[in-house]
Amino acid sequence: MKITQTRRQALQTLGMGAALTGWMTSAARAQPPSSSRIRIAQIGTGHGHAGKLSVYRQSPDYEVIGIAEPDPMLKQRAQKQAAYRDLPWMEVDELLNQPGLQAVLVETQVRDLLNTAEKCIAAGKHIHLDKPAGTSFPQFDRLLTRARQQQLIVQLGYMYRYNPGALLIREFQKQGWLGEIFEVHAVMSKLADPALRQEMAEFSGGMMFELGCHLIDMIVTLLGAPEQVTPFLRHSSPIRDSLMDNCQAMLEYPRALASVVSSANEVDGGRRRHLVVCGTQATIQIQPLDNPGAVVTLLKPCGEYAAGTHTVKLPRFSRYIADAADMARIIRGEKENDFSYDHERNVQKTILQASAMPLT
Repeated sequence: MKITQTRRQALQTLGMGAALTGWMTSAARAQPPSSSRIRIAQIGTGHGHAGKLSVYRQSPDYEVIGIAEPDPMLKQRAQKQAAYRDLPWMEVDELLNQPGLQAVLVETQVRDLLNTAEKCIAAGKHIHLDKPAGTSFPQFDRLLTRARQQQLIVQLGYMYRYNPGALLIREFQKQGWLGEIFEVHAVMSKLADPALRQEMAEFSGGMMFELGCHLIDMIVTLLGAPEQVTPFLRHSSPIRDSLMDNCQAMLEYPRALASVVSSANEVDGGRRRHLVVCGTQATIQIQPLDNPGAVVTLLKPCGEYAAGTHTVKLPRFSRYIADAADMARIIRGEKENDFSYDHERNVQKTILQASAMPLT
């Protein structure tokens, strides 16, 4: 049996109205008094996701007070972009000493993320740290320890944490409708041009480090830290560069296996990005991840779902809006962080293992 549900029916069935619609309507809320808005700034423009600052500028939760970019060439390039238009430009130390500054977006190039993040934590600021969290696991572990000691947020910029499909799967798991998860399969690929390939080749983990990290975050959210990680990194393109462009990793758990696939060679790779979770009571497939739809197959009735296969329409997904809204609620003490320091540590360790990169 195949049943197509509307978005409203799906949300009602899952009891997910607050989880999904709460952050979706965040940008439409009335502007709060300026005194209650969170003062935030950004350091760096070199990360591929640095333009997310525009989300914070549009959010009623935040007041963006400035930006710092130590690299003159990157600064010159960023000053022409709409995301940074009309913002005050500052030196890093000047920015961190701004009165009332509560949080910082760390959006440097990956090689500089952890050094910058440590400065922010030392200055007593919450941080949104883009992905992946650098290459030094000891440094990241030290960062988390210091943040925990000061009760500061370290929010990682993995793109699919607040994806409606990911939320759907987590709700099924919470309700016990999945049964015991025994298999996860995740794919995130793209077709990269030579210039982008050269940029991504900086790190030996290649596409697993660059894109696979998003998938690993979702898997560790569901299953925790794996017992063993086996990486398979290959260069398969006829383009002669050093990028590991065809990567897979197997994550082993006591009663489950999870596979992660990421390539720089797939034509229209975004269309096939997906996450499949198989449990003893249900299977859920989310595809494509950036505009998610869900196919749910149930062994027996769950909630208002009959046994069988259901196609669930999900809200259109816009990156970063939910991340910003959730961090605001955590800073204000309205909720606990759903992603603990231990989770962030486990994710980073697993990413480095899957990328065949050292932990020392």
